[in-house]
Amino acid sequence: MKLRTLITLLFAVCFACDSLHAAQRPNIVIFLADDAGWGDYSHSGNKQVSTPNIDSIAKGGVSLDRFYVQPVCSPTRAEFLTGRYHPRGGVRGVSTGLERLDLGEKTIADAFKAAGYATGCFGKWHNGSQWPYHPMARGFDEYFGYTSGHWGEYFDAPLEENGRMIRTQGYIVDVCTDRALAFIEKNKAQPFFCYVPLTTPHSPWAAPEKDWERFKNKPITQTATEPGKENADETRCALAMIENQDMNVGRVLAKLREGGLEEDTIVLYFSDNGPNTMRWTGGMKGKKGTTDEGGVRSVCYMRWPAKLPAGRTVTQIAGAIDLLPTLTSLAGVKRIGDKPLDGRDLTPLLMERQTDWPERMIFSKWGTSASVRTQTHRLDNFGKLFDMIADPGQTTPVNDKQPELTAKLADALKAWRTEMADENPVDTLKRVAGGAGVDPRPIPTGYREFPITMLPARDGEPRGGVKRSGNAPNCSYFVNWTSTQDSMVWLLDVHTGGRYEVTADYTCKEPDAGSTIELSFRDARLTAKVAPGWNPPLYTNQDTLPRASGESRMKEFRTLKLGTITLPAGQAPLTLRALEIPGKSVMDVRRVTLTLLP
Repeated sequence: MKLRTLITLLFAVCFACDSLHAAQRPNIVIFLADDAGWGDYSHSGNKQVSTPNIDSIAKGGVSLDRFYVQPVCSPTRAEFLTGRYHPRGGVRGVSTGLERLDLGEKTIADAFKAAGYATGCFGKWHNGSQWPYHPMARGFDEYFGYTSGHWGEYFDAPLEENGRMIRTQGYIVDVCTDRALAFIEKNKAQPFFCYVPLTTPHSPWAAPEKDWERFKNKPITQTATEPGKENADETRCALAMIENQDMNVGRVLAKLREGGLEEDTIVLYFSDNGPNTMRWTGGMKGKKGTTDEGGVRSVCYMRWPAKLPAGRTVTQIAGAIDLLPTLTSLAGVKRIGDKPLDGRDLTPLLMERQTDWPERMIFSKWGTSASVRTQTHRLDNFGKLFDMIADPGQTTPVNDKQPELTAKLADALKAWRTEMADENPVDTLKRVAGGAGVDPRPIPTGYREFPITMLPARDGEPRGGVKRSGNAPNCSYFVNWTSTQDSMVWLLDVHTGGRYEVTADYTCKEPDAGSTIELSFRDARLTAKVAPGWNPPLYTNQDTLPRASGESRMKEFRTLKLGTITLPAGQAPLTLRALEIPGKSVMDVRRVTLTLLP
């Protein structure tokens, strides 16, 4: 046989082996709940709610009994995506750009995509909106949902489909699950990585009527650790949302079963932080936003019928930082990126292998609050040490009884805080033009591979009398634009100089129509008229319970075409202001969109 023929044959055999190996790799389905606490599931002992489908993942697989996430949404998501503590990737907040995951970080989706998996994300992203922070630049072939941390419309919501906004019909969790099911169906003949970051029970308090009907008059028989701080109706609505979520998890599990995919699919379920209200947590202290046990402990269930034992409970502490090394190990997928991981591969614990598992510490942080957890103890933000075996509710500090351990953990926490602060210098940078709370990193704009850049009010800076419609920036719009001294600004980094089509999603009272507005970037200028008037009422069909005072009530925005502008490459503020105001106000603005033209 000639040498060239032999080499060709060897290459063909290697390719066939690689293809066979890829075909044998497990599918991955990941459910991430939003603001659900450890106590929101019947598997945790909550008798007020029924979650048979979610519970079935634990019963058919492994439950990580002491699993820790961060106190709020975007930090946990960043840790899941990277296997690294969130400050390392620049995630310092939940809105105004502070939630963005640094571009030097590589994600779990990058790894699975490189291994030949079809990758899709369906739901709440919350680690950056504009390309290349967008999920489709972070390893996902498809994206459907919303990229911010909070969405004010749960019924018939406007959602993003691969970079474009569309109007949907139905309840948001049902709609996103529909898309996940379609993705599974389309890719059932190849390995797929399907990430479903569910949007509930995060507020606004909005549950489908059929779910609310079961709960609206239901007595609360298991109360919060601090019962005086519990709002019974909010508990009822949260649990109604959880039961809707359980139904949708069941739809996906049924799809896997009916398609013959169940045996070779890893299914993972966890939440991103503690409960968003005071409700039953099995006696733990704290809720969302706190670094106490109740704020950072989550359920974590993992099922893989072909490999993992059923009904196993892992008692060793673990966390969201462990999911990337664990899932890539289980699937035989090579990690992408070379930055050091903080997480561990949990495979030996999952597989019941005999292993000398080293002791470890898991750190939690939000704002200035931080704590550290060992297998047996927690040192809280105030330096109080608690024995979590004897005192899971953190009622009696034991500093005086265990001074050496107290000192050891205090030193470890101090060192970790220092390391995390030094990891990313963005905190030391000045805020942009005095815009308190707006991340100083510019918004990248103008990529040929993703020509649409949406600039929501969330990411802009209101100036003059302009303000946001609510204290929660994520789902807000600019209001009170009444003067030629007012403006709204987004700091851009234009990647590709060229012509851009500009639109604004707006509302305007009919008598106020006709203002002349100007969009400027360096020497580039674009003027347009605000017309016609468009003044829809605020929605009345969104809320099961009244939303919190800081949350914006939403309305139907119309798209106004402003024209085209030629933007030079480089960094500068994009400013929208009014030149003439014939009425009392200019308009309310939800977002400005720039589209790079061919």
